[in-house]
Amino acid sequence: MSKKLFLRAGAIAAASVLVLAGATGSASAHVSVSSPDAKPGGYAKLVFRVPTESDTSSTTKLVVSLPKDHPFAHVGAQVKQGWKVEKTTEKLATPVKVGDVTLSEAITTVTWTATAGGVPANDFDEFALSVGRLPEKVDSLSFPAVQTYSDGEVVKWDQPRTEGADEPEHPAPALKLVAAVTPVAANTNPVDKDSSDPVARWLGGAGLLLGLVGLGLGLRPRKTEKAQ
Repeated sequence: MSKKLFLRAGAIAAASVLVLAGATGSASAHVSVSSPDAKPGGYAKLVFRVPTESDTSSTTKLVVSLPKDHPFAHVGAQVKQGWKVEKTTEKLATPVKVGDVTLSEAITTVTWTATAGGVPANDFDEFALSVGRLPEKVDSLSFPAVQTYSDGEVVKWDQPRTEGADEPEHPAPALKLVAAVTPVAANTNPVDKDSSDPVARWLGGAGLLLGLVGLGLGLRPRKTEKAQ
């Protein structure tokens, strides 16, 4: 087996993985929301990731809208150095019962405004909220956002996602609510977690391809040396 040929095959496979991983990352370069502890009926930390999709401008303002049909009784905003935070309270069209509390008004938007440089070009930052209680019997919550750049450009992340359809150009940040599971249930099918990660699938496929290439090269007959 030729060592040079084997190394070349490995380099090609590795480069392919990096290209595919980069493509996956670029497809998700939009304002998004995630949570380490969200579950129906509980309190949660919401983390909004905000990338600056510009080579020359910075992100100087972020406005996040909270669901009015499922208002939160408590909203705490992360205090960040270099940013001013403001909450806007509105009267609800119809009072909503949240746990043991009936709300007639609620915080509907949270705004972070840069007091310094903001989020630099081609970088990202995260903005967090502490909210509760989360609604029960709800699969997901939508948090439309508005991102403002230093050059005056305004991008509205408010387009709804439709199951089975392509992702819109400016999707609204959406948080899926999943009921807590026991450790036993969580470990019953560990393959599902990896299969839902496209990068993990590509890495696994590239590793298999590299192994097959190496096996094929190893089985090739070697040329006999000529007698001296």
